[in-house]
Amino acid sequence: MSGQTLPQTVIQRLAVLVARPVTDADRDRAKWHLLDWLGCCLAGAGRPSGEIAWRTREPGLSGTAFALGALGNILEMDDVDKRATLHPGPTIIPAALVMSDRHPDGDLLAAIVRGYEATIRQGRATGPNHYAMWHTTGTCGPIGAATACALLLGLDPKKTANALSLASSQAAGLWQTRHEPESMGKQLHAAVAARAGLGAAHLAAAGFVGPMSILEGEQGFFAAMCAGARAGAVLDDFGPDWLIHQVSFKPYPACRHAHAAIDAALLARAALSEGEVQCASSIRVLTYVDAVKFCDRAKPATEIEAKFSLQHAVATTLAKGAPELGDFLPERLARADIASLRSRVRVEVSERYASAYPERFGSGVIVTLADGAERAFDSPDALGDPEKPLSGAQIEAKARVLMEAGNVPSPLANDLVVAALSGDGPKTLSLLETALR
Repeated sequence: MSGQTLPQTVIQRLAVLVARPVTDADRDRAKWHLLDWLGCCLAGAGRPSGEIAWRTREPGLSGTAFALGALGNILEMDDVDKRATLHPGPTIIPAALVMSDRHPDGDLLAAIVRGYEATIRQGRATGPNHYAMWHTTGTCGPIGAATACALLLGLDPKKTANALSLASSQAAGLWQTRHEPESMGKQLHAAVAARAGLGAAHLAAAGFVGPMSILEGEQGFFAAMCAGARAGAVLDDFGPDWLIHQVSFKPYPACRHAHAAIDAALLARAALSEGEVQCASSIRVLTYVDAVKFCDRAKPATEIEAKFSLQHAVATTLAKGAPELGDFLPERLARADIASLRSRVRVEVSERYASAYPERFGSGVIVTLADGAERAFDSPDALGDPEKPLSGAQIEAKARVLMEAGNVPSPLANDLVVAALSGDGPKTLSLLETALR
């Protein structure tokens, strides 16, 4: 009909939604995610995949965003949105940080808030069939990276929509990488997502046009990759607050699916004597389906296998307390007391935790003592979730431990903390590159 406005697509409406105001409280939240990512990035840089990514980076913004995108995901300590089952930090923050260096007048912290919003909304809408095959951090990271960069560039909603569309056209990342312990593909997915978002924003700024129906179209993202899901769910009402406030911080260097079991094991360690733990006849971990799918690994042989082993995480916690970075190294896997406990750990799905997932990442541990008595320990939420949050002091302490693990000198670490908590993008990037050198 003449003069009638056509309905906007999901991407076009999302571009308007992410342009709404960001408050000082929202920025304050973003600074902790920036600091958390910095720690993960610097500690991961010394691992083989991190060293290769940084050493082989191409010159320019794109190459730096790509390399930094890989670094933050290496140690499995990056932030996570449990309902979207993805890590927003390692894809959005590298792109935003690099872009802010070229556009220092932009609002880095607000860009991070808006980038998280787009990625999390897309991730939550994808549904379980997507996550079964696709690494959601890789597939939904580009749209958030593009959002953050578009807003730092000051693009209007029309050009922002093009940036988001072009980024989503590049969505990729298959879970087959998890079946081969030597594969570094998981980090590649995050790196590609950061670079794709940055590039899409630059192209859109120059007038490059993308398909506006990329999400809901008959050959679009949801039709191709999200069986049973609907694209319109990207625009669902999650309340007035930005979704960054619902993102979890990870206190332990293991897959997030293992964290609630670690918390339950910590309760068991506090309640039982050392003798009761070491002489236990069996240890059962009760959890949800995805935790079993990704982390049922009775005999881990490598660091990455150990990080994705409920058996090793729980045995380590029972033997020594909260796991640290070194507890997942190959030489630690053979420690006699941990190996003995690990051999007695069994993993199973519990309807209680399965029915609450992914709203809640819960697990339980049941220890059968030598006399046959059972002691049960319950952690309905994982430490670092919004229901069981970490304080700013705890996040800073984690970042400092990771920087120390990355051999960052204490004065430089102090400067990095100050720069990140002030939201100074150019200063943060400069200090980060100094630390990586």
